[in-house]
Amino acid sequence: MALSTGHVASQLRHLIYYHLDNNLVRNALFLAGRLHAYEPRSFEAQYLLSLCHLHNGEVKAAMECSQGSGSRGLHVGSAYVYAQACLDLGKYVDGITALERSKSLWASKNHWNKHSETSRQHLPDAAAVYCLLGKLWQAHKDLHKAVDCYVDSLKLNPFMWDAFLGLCSTGVNVRVPNIYQLSPELLSVISASPDDLDSVPGHFPPAEGPFSSQSTGYPGHPGHPGGDPFMVPAARGEIDSTYGSSALWEKFNGSSVSVASVAAPVIHEGMETPSGQSSSSEEFRIANGVTEPESAWEPPLAPARKNRTIQSMSLDQTGQAPPKMRSTGIRPRPRTRTELDEPPFASADREPPPAPRFGDRKRTVSGQVAHPLPPQPTEPGAPQRRSVRLFNQIKPTTSKLSSSTLTGRDGREVKKVRSAHAKGRPATTSTVGRVVSGNRKPMESSDHDSKEPRATSIPATSGVPPLPRHAERSKELEALNWLLGLFSKLASGHSALSRYRCPEAVQHFNSLSQGQRETPWVLSQLGRAHFEQALYGDAAKYFARVQTMAPSRVEDMEIYSTVLWHLKNDVELAYLAHQLLEADRLSPQAWCAIGNSFSHQRDHDQALKCFKRATMLDPEFAYAFTLQGHEYVANEEYDKALDAYRHGINAENRHYNAWYGLGTVYDKMGKLDFAEQHFRNAATINPTNAVLICCIGLVLEKMDDPKNALLHYERACTLAPHSVLARFRKARVMMKLHDFKFALAELKVLKDMAPDEANVHYLLGKLYKILHDKANAIKHFTTALNLDPKAAPFIKDAMESLDDDEMEDDDIA
Repeated sequence: MALSTGHVASQLRHLIYYHLDNNLVRNALFLAGRLHAYEPRSFEAQYLLSLCHLHNGEVKAAMECSQGSGSRGLHVGSAYVYAQACLDLGKYVDGITALERSKSLWASKNHWNKHSETSRQHLPDAAAVYCLLGKLWQAHKDLHKAVDCYVDSLKLNPFMWDAFLGLCSTGVNVRVPNIYQLSPELLSVISASPDDLDSVPGHFPPAEGPFSSQSTGYPGHPGHPGGDPFMVPAARGEIDSTYGSSALWEKFNGSSVSVASVAAPVIHEGMETPSGQSSSSEEFRIANGVTEPESAWEPPLAPARKNRTIQSMSLDQTGQAPPKMRSTGIRPRPRTRTELDEPPFASADREPPPAPRFGDRKRTVSGQVAHPLPPQPTEPGAPQRRSVRLFNQIKPTTSKLSSSTLTGRDGREVKKVRSAHAKGRPATTSTVGRVVSGNRKPMESSDHDSKEPRATSIPATSGVPPLPRHAERSKELEALNWLLGLFSKLASGHSALSRYRCPEAVQHFNSLSQGQRETPWVLSQLGRAHFEQALYGDAAKYFARVQTMAPSRVEDMEIYSTVLWHLKNDVELAYLAHQLLEADRLSPQAWCAIGNSFSHQRDHDQALKCFKRATMLDPEFAYAFTLQGHEYVANEEYDKALDAYRHGINAENRHYNAWYGLGTVYDKMGKLDFAEQHFRNAATINPTNAVLICCIGLVLEKMDDPKNALLHYERACTLAPHSVLARFRKARVMMKLHDFKFALAELKVLKDMAPDEANVHYLLGKLYKILHDKANAIKHFTTALNLDPKAAPFIKDAMESLDDDEMEDDDIA
């Protein structure tokens, strides 16, 4: 027999996906090499080989393997891997071109809600490709096209979190409730037309609208191009004869049944088809969870059957077991036309007849005599019975439905039926010459030697009403609504934080349930929100909980190191740096923490080395460039600081810290116009940061514009009522504007907020000196001298000039 090329390739693909799913990437890579050698011109083989290289971290090899079919857009998987490699290697235009060329292959695909434990879609759909396109456009600095791609991705799949994060990073105003709602697009994916399912059993029509697929069949179907990669494509006739994917049959039957082995039921000539059975269309509907009103669909009528004689029920010597009944469906069966002539049961709760014994008459399921015979003498009160042994003398008329004699093995079968009588009657195959009714309790099948797999319905629990079809769908919609609500809260919090509306972000995150709130990601977001408000103590508490909960987490830990730097907690900072280095010595966050530790010890040269190491590990890590610029400013190397800040802005245009650093350098260089411009750029990105507003006011104050400076200081005090710096500068400008009464009120509040600040007492002494209150002036000058002995020359000069009425503008730096 000739070797089947398709089956060999299918087995290799099966093995590759098996090893990829079990994270055995090297094994998958080896097998992908064998598949590519076996089918060197196959696009699927090129895709799998490049995919394995990408999973193994070999980005350049992945790009080389997928370039042939991916760069030309001939295979959507290869184009996707090629674009991912281009994103990592900085060849953004090449990746964008590859995805655009393959757009006809993925634009109509949507695999949302089509992945499960038993089925998968191994090729990317439109939502995933749009998300990758958005990343490529954003890296290419075309934010408008990036936003469009992110929006398209979220329209198709609102749970594409990467697309939402990318959308927030562009700085656009996101209306979160419009994204996370039960839209018609989502409903079109999870619902299907009942009419289509009735017309073609086993055929899952593509949904209309933007999610419609160009292929036929259910996505898990063997004939579907994006179906289960583990299944060998079947011929057209085999596809038409099956009911769906193997995953559906496993969910329906509770066991693994091959799709190819489940064929359409064969009806022999003259065989009765029990009307209690579910048709193939109904079985597919149950397996797929398709619901509809009860009156909208009726099971098909049973085919006409021939009159049977008693010979068709006889037992012969062939040794075949009698046919067994199939179990009843979930709900009571509507009566068919053939049953309308039969007498109805008196009651559904009546006691079932006793199990058949040797010598009993053959009866129907309803308990009536199958064929009237001459009366036989029986025991008083006993039901009319006839021994089944009499049937042995009757020659069967057909061999297909003949049953075996009651040999030793069949005797055991009878005992099984007798013992299982209380459990219910079997319902696996059609019965001959019997009246089938849904009011009877189903019997347990004793046919354990059946060779053909039979599709069985889900047994209904006695005494429990059947579950309506719409109940399952309502549960799915309820779960989907809950997930959309959860994502809406998470997205609202992150969106507010990305726009630096920190109190709003904290409110959204605190509205989460305790289980969702006490997770590393949410706690990190809360820590960042408090850090942006300069509430370093609260931020440290959240980050400490993250560190305790997930010691190996490195994301956002560079912010935690800066929080500890501001709190001057050198012990915790050194411990954090050591722990991050142990977790991942190749992460830029670890080297930022080490650099902050050296910076706190005023070892700026070692800190610069650490920050440069972080930028080498990740050239797009903007925060490391900003910290590097701060160290250059501390060393008064302003030119190098400008370069570092500019690299940070190039890595992330919305990194306001780098804009703030540029403004600081220009301020120190005396270029006040440039300083004001860069401070305003930073404040545009982060309009709620009181420090940035104070910096603008300081530059305006230096430019002899105290009135505008006072407006900025008042705004800063409104944004941060506990900011000592904002109130101090506000009081100083009020003194320049000769508004001594309000200045004194501000300084009194400030003295209570920062009683150990020498500058506050020095400014109070100067104000009391202007107000000719020498006693209070000497008191506060003396306090300032005790708090800061290094400023003794300035304080002594002020004390010696108490008799002068001139106002001094000098203060302690």
